[in-house]
Amino acid sequence: MNTEVTDPLDCSSKQAPLVSIVAPCYNAEKYLEEAIASIFAQDYPNFEVIIVDDGSSDNSIAMLRQLQQTHDFQLYTQANQGVSAALNHGLRYAKGDYVSTPDLDDIMLPQSVRIRVDYLEQHPQVGCVGALIIYMDSDGNTIKQQQRDEIRTYDFDKVLSGAVVIGAPVALYRMSAMRSAGFYAPSLRVQDFQMTLRIARLGYEVHELPVCVTRYRRHPNNLSRKYKVLLQADLEAIAPYLGHPAYQSARTQLVNKALKYAVVEDKKEAWKLLRSIPWRHLNRTSFRRLKRLMLHR
Repeated sequence: MNTEVTDPLDCSSKQAPLVSIVAPCYNAEKYLEEAIASIFAQDYPNFEVIIVDDGSSDNSIAMLRQLQQTHDFQLYTQANQGVSAALNHGLRYAKGDYVSTPDLDDIMLPQSVRIRVDYLEQHPQVGCVGALIIYMDSDGNTIKQQQRDEIRTYDFDKVLSGAVVIGAPVALYRMSAMRSAGFYAPSLRVQDFQMTLRIARLGYEVHELPVCVTRYRRHPNNLSRKYKVLLQADLEAIAPYLGHPAYQSARTQLVNKALKYAVVEDKKEAWKLLRSIPWRHLNRTSFRRLKRLMLHR
């Protein structure tokens, strides 16, 4: 199986497939201008931009309307229903062969869309391709950068057993795969894990490229830091696969991820989470979390 990052295809605007960039917005006024500028700075010639405001209570909608005077994007609004519902709303209008779902507090690097489109064009068995990120703080200062030498490939068993998530800021989806998956379950307020699972379950491969395509902003409002909400959504995402042999492995991975925050923020909750893992399914990460829980003051 060829999984090399090969030479780019001819991406003239007449031949390049259309990419729908569908971005949910919720109280992102502080970062909107920079995020949207990075989308329109892509070196890929054929994309449409659809933004859905999910009931923002700050000045986001007014700013987005102002930014429409500079950038050509579609803008839709809805009452707050969560990111999955917002993406489904935007996807109603999407016409692309591929779909990117960036967050509007992050920054897309100029080659972000092109690299991933090239890869999906040359690997038709892949339903979702991800990549790496550069972490930055709320002010845009670089914290660290992911590094890897090889392309990682996953089938459904690997995605489930490892609770593998191709994060929304780096994922490029094949529209036909998303459509076959039924798009997002709007009741799940976390979008990326459920879509990774749904696409892999259809038999598509999921690949992750060893290149950085996005600057990911860490700040107090990141959903990744709201570990209880995230864990609940992730457990709901794997619930349909309860009978799969890899289900318990997936559950352990998800609980371990929540424990990373719980051992610091809520010891009582951390003990509860640890006890929820059957003894035979505890792994090295579980024991590291236990050690930190016992030593943390």
